[in-house]
This record gives sequence, structure tokens and C-alpha cells, in this order.
Amino acid sequence: MKDDIIGRLEEKAVLERIFKSKEPELLALYGRRRVGKTHLIRNFFEGHDTYFELTGQRNASLADQLGNFADAFGRRFVGRHRIEAPTTWSTALRILATEIDERRTQGKVILFFDELPWLASRRSGFLSALDYLWNAWASKRRDIVFVVCGSAASWMIDNIVHNTGGLHNRITELMRLLPFNLAQSAQYLESRRIHLDHKQVLELYMATGGVPHYLRQVRKGRSAAQNIDRMCFSKDGVLVDEFHRLYASLFTHSEVHEKVVRVLASKRRGLTRNELLEATDLESGGGVTKVLGALTESGFISSHVPFGKKSKDAVYRLADEYSMFYLTWIQNAPRSVLSAGEGGYWIQKQQSRSWAAWAGFTFEGICQKHAMAIKRALGIGGIATTESGWMARPKSSADKGAQIDLLIDRADNCITLCEMKFSDSDFVISKSYADILRNKRDVFRARTGTRKTVFIVMITTHGTKENVHYQQLIDQQLTLDALFDT
Repeated sequence: MKDDIIGRLEEKAVLERIFKSKEPELLALYGRRRVGKTHLIRNFFEGHDTYFELTGQRNASLADQLGNFADAFGRRFVGRHRIEAPTTWSTALRILATEIDERRTQGKVILFFDELPWLASRRSGFLSALDYLWNAWASKRRDIVFVVCGSAASWMIDNIVHNTGGLHNRITELMRLLPFNLAQSAQYLESRRIHLDHKQVLELYMATGGVPHYLRQVRKGRSAAQNIDRMCFSKDGVLVDEFHRLYASLFTHSEVHEKVVRVLASKRRGLTRNELLEATDLESGGGVTKVLGALTESGFISSHVPFGKKSKDAVYRLADEYSMFYLTWIQNAPRSVLSAGEGGYWIQKQQSRSWAAWAGFTFEGICQKHAMAIKRALGIGGIATTESGWMARPKSSADKGAQIDLLIDRADNCITLCEMKFSDSDFVISKSYADILRNKRDVFRARTGTRKTVFIVMITTHGTKENVHYQQLIDQQLTLDALFDT
């Protein structure tokens, strides 16, 4: 049911459009594992008129995949009786088309092929059969909604979106499904009758990255720390060994992708392409471009061009909170902790300085992801902007340099410098911190030569006390609540 789909307003609008379309529609949907792709399509379309769904099986033989087709076809069209398994995909898809033709349905026909990369393995013949089915049959029907879906983003883009064969330029809609944002995460938890305040949801987000399947493991009546302790630091924790399974399921040579992610996890401010090549010992060329592209499309890493720089100076950062959490905390936890039941390990870690530093950095990254919500809260949601970071290295021992993690360059001749701080209470700007803020603003103006008006905005969990330093330097402030704006 559509009502079971939390958030996803833009995606539901696209699905509504193609459902009402008077033309044949071919939707290519991709996104990492556990992000809710199947849930989205199944809950939106299942029960509507003619609906057929087939899911690929990982590492299965051609015979097994065709057997699965026979099972799915039988369940949907012949009263749960399994038909004889076809021997080729051409035959299988011809059987499907014939069945639909004979039914002469008056409504929409929804054909959903899930985990397409597993169906279309090498020498399976699936893609050529799919080409023919679309061009010779589906494209001539005005009632068809064809959905192809896969978790391996690079495979979907290379073989479907950029297909050079019969599917070339046939995609009518392309959809990339990302994890929930903070507002959607809160809505999802509320839908499960889990009532947590915004800071507790933020703490869960720092460990799960808003992946719906991970949030599904959250238990009612427990704090964020208790849930993280159970999911990440106990013998039955679902996220203890998820890291390797996740990358292995998405990428053919996952060790290379993991290597890039591990290096970026250790360089939290990010690396340029050349710095990344040097740190990983990977060779420049199409191979590394493909790896970076696949990680970016899957939402594991992000890139931005620093203010005043060119595209060749783009900086890559690890953007997936779960991967960062795993590499920072789970993989370094004592085996005795991971092999035991819930023991309060995470609650103890939250009292450490290392946790405070990690939480501060992670909060900055989450703010960067929620830049649109920040813009709306600042009243500049309708102004054209460019979001980026900026860094000036010291030129001498007397020069402190400066770094700005979120800079909003605005079309109204202004620039907003966002300073983000995670704390358990109201944040207080001390004299020494005020000097740091003043230095950031002054160095930015001097090094960039900008003539735009420069504003400083504080974004904190609970707010910033408006002392004398605040009054002298800060133009606006936002709290964590602003990030939950839908």
C-alpha cells in the first residue's frame, strides 16, 4: 500500500506519473542494499491490475534463475502451479508476453525485474532477451510500466542507462534511491511506534546512516545508545559483520572499493583524486574512475569542488555514516565484546574524548548532507546557491590558515559560513573560539578577495548562548531541529 511508504515524496510523484502515463514507461531504479528499493516498488504497485515480479538470485545458475521465473509465473498466473521451466530467457519472456496478451487487461501492466544484475549474468542472454521484449512488444503497448532494479549502481548505469544495444535511449525514468534523511528516519521510527527525540534519532543516524533496514532493527523503549550497543556490539548484532557483506554484494572487486573507503575514513577532511591515488597505490585511469563513480552513485562517498577551485581539485569524502562507524568503532572493538551479549560497551565509549571528536566530525558531515534543510531554515531556500567547503593552508608560522566545512555561496551577493558544533547542552562561544571564528572569516575574505557580504551561522544540537562573543560575530543560529525540516 502507498500509505506504507515513509517519506520518498519525490519518488512517489515519479511513480504516480508513470502509472498515469498514456505511453509505455521503462523505469531504471538503483541504490545500495537495504535502502528500500523493493519495498518502494512493491508497495506502490502491488495489487494494481496486472503485476508480475521476478527477483534475481545471487550466484545462481541460469537453470536456477529460469526455475525461479517458472515459480513466479505460476504463482501469479496459473493458480500457484509451477509451469515447466523454460530453457532460455527469450522463451521465458515470450511466455510472459503471451500470457499478458491473452489476458487483455484493461488496466496497467506492471513488470518488475528486481536485482537485475543477478538475472543478467554473463552468457545468460537476459539482456538481449530484455532488449527484444521491450522493442518488439512492450514499447508498442500504452499500458506497460516496466521496472528494472538493481543494487549495483555501476552495473545498472553501464548496462541499462548507457546501454549501447536495443535499450539505448529507451529509459523513460531514472531513479537513484538514497538512505533516509533525518526527517524520514524520524518518520519511519514513529511509524513503528518508536518515540525518540531529535538528538536520539541523530545518534542512531550517526551509526546507521538512515538505511531503512538498519533502522528496522531499532527496538521500542530503548535509548539510541542501547540500540546501538545491541546492533553493533553484541554477538547477534546485525551490523557487526555487515560491512564486508555490503561491499561484496555490490561490487565485483570489492576489495578495491573497500580500500578507497578505508583510506577516506582515515582522512576525514577528504582527499583529492591524486592524493587518493597516492594513499591507495591505485593507478590512474579508467579503472579508478569507475571505482570512484560506483562509490559515489551508491552514496558511499561524495565529492565537492572547494570554493574558488576547478573540477580537477574536487575533494572526495566518505559520506556513509555506517561505514565510518564500522571502521572507527566496530572493527576496533575487542573480540570479547563482539562475542558477548549486550554489555553496555557503547554507553561507556560515549564518555570518552574520542567519541566527542568523532561525534563532532560526524555531525558536520550530516549537516553537509542536509544543506537544503539548512537553507530553508535560514530563509534562503528559494535563492540559487552553491554549497562547498574551503581551506587555506598556513603560509608561515605566524599564519594560522583556516578551514570552512560548509560554505553557501548565494546568488544574492552574500556568502554564509556555517560553523557546526555537536554538544550535549547549549554551546558557549569562548574568547579563544571567538578568535578562531574571526580568523576564519578574515582569512576567507583576504585569500578569496570576495566582495560579497559574509555571514556566520552557528548550527548546534541545542543552540548557542548569546553572550558577548555571539553578539559580535554570529548573524544567525540554528539548532538540530532545523535538520529535521521536510
